[in-house]
Amino acid sequence: MAADRMAFLTTPRAERVRRDARERVEDWREVYRPGSLLPIVGGQAARCMDCGLPFCHSACPLGNLVPDWNRLVALDGWRAAAVRLLATNNFPEFTGRLCPAPCESACVLAVDGGAPVTIKNIELALADRAWEEGWDLPQPPADTTGRRVAVVGSGPAGLAAAQQLTRAGHTTTVYERAGRPGGLLRYGIPPFRLEKHRLDRRLDQMRAEGTLFRTGLCVGRDVAADELRAECDALVVAVGAGLRRDLPVPGGRLPGVHQAMAYLTGANRVDEGECPAAPVSAEGLRVVIVGGGDTAADCLGTALRQRAAAVTQLDINPRPPEGRAPGQPWPVHPKVHRETTSHEEADATGGGVRVFAASTVAFEPGPDGRLGAVRFADAEPPDRTPRAGTERSLPAELALLALGFTGPEPEPWLSAGLGLTVGPDGAFARDDGFAAGSAGVFVAGDAGRGQSLIVWAIAEGRSAAAAVDRYLRGRTELPDPIRASARRLTL
Repeated sequence: MAADRMAFLTTPRAERVRRDARERVEDWREVYRPGSLLPIVGGQAARCMDCGLPFCHSACPLGNLVPDWNRLVALDGWRAAAVRLLATNNFPEFTGRLCPAPCESACVLAVDGGAPVTIKNIELALADRAWEEGWDLPQPPADTTGRRVAVVGSGPAGLAAAQQLTRAGHTTTVYERAGRPGGLLRYGIPPFRLEKHRLDRRLDQMRAEGTLFRTGLCVGRDVAADELRAECDALVVAVGAGLRRDLPVPGGRLPGVHQAMAYLTGANRVDEGECPAAPVSAEGLRVVIVGGGDTAADCLGTALRQRAAAVTQLDINPRPPEGRAPGQPWPVHPKVHRETTSHEEADATGGGVRVFAASTVAFEPGPDGRLGAVRFADAEPPDRTPRAGTERSLPAELALLALGFTGPEPEPWLSAGLGLTVGPDGAFARDDGFAAGSAGVFVAGDAGRGQSLIVWAIAEGRSAAAAVDRYLRGRTELPDPIRASARRLTL
């Protein structure tokens, strides 16, 4: 059977079907309709042109073999396609749900503003079917090397590094300060974007391969970092970039003003059954979210499900254009107006609004001394300073700061024990081969790159694992998709 190589001309782009927005806010399950993906995937995969220079490869740091598995799916060769997908991506069930898909922005079909291939949906369908059919099996090493590696942090970078190192035959232990492994995948991403049984399934696979996990243990405080380094042959620091950006305006310490990630973590702990009620809930409150990124959108979806009285999102940036701006040509991932599933829910339920070009200038107390209002003004371009004469107040009992992250959290016990230093960008300094600090220490993920995308975290974990393997054995056969200095396809 041959796939129609002209399908991109005759088959329109079709997305995965979401559940009704009013239904979604009544539960915490993933927003997509179960079983809605497989019927459309084959036809969507056939839209891939299998072009001679696939820019989707360049846009994805993992180097996913997108045209290969698209063509195989179009020909109903699902198992062979899954093999190619898993060859470059340890966790496609995560990226298929969480990645913003810069590969689609770089698809040749989008070069003139057209509709790109639904690469993300096809990847997700492949990943889920590989689990369902039993194709994504544990891969324990045939032999062990006798070398021991410690990985500090269990987010996507740490998990990718650990899985690669275990499969290479090294005895690998992941250290996580929280009670359960997963990092932001477990505690930062709401279940309506990633149900946690998918994370637990992957962790079980890693345990079956031989990866060890030690949770509830903070390296640097509960165990000395230099002692841990002395006990193993190499150590990977993958602690993420958890230092949250603050907003230095009057009233920022009022009761009722909280960091977004602390709010999301509390809600996720409730969903995980770790505590009976969230320490901070939006139920019945007027909520203001300060920030315009994915974390802000996750706060919006969470507040709607907690039955907030009203939610307003203040984004300091102007509303992006609907199409590419002149300075963001194909194939870069453009800054365009995007409506997340949370914004769709806010529109459908009337529970929230988004205000662009809004500069927050103060948090004002109410009669009880707690937060009573958020004061903001129009943001003046180009430096986004508050425009005189435009200030107004928005009543609020809860404000959530979703302003991003500046680098790894300051842990002097960790950095001093391993000889780590912080570079001018706020991340741990390292060389192009991920080595940092003392001999045998490597840094992977947001801890060395700064706040980034999940695909970059996984790619960093894979490349750091290759660097560790090379350090231990003088050579490596592990995939090495990027260097530490690699950057996104941008201008």
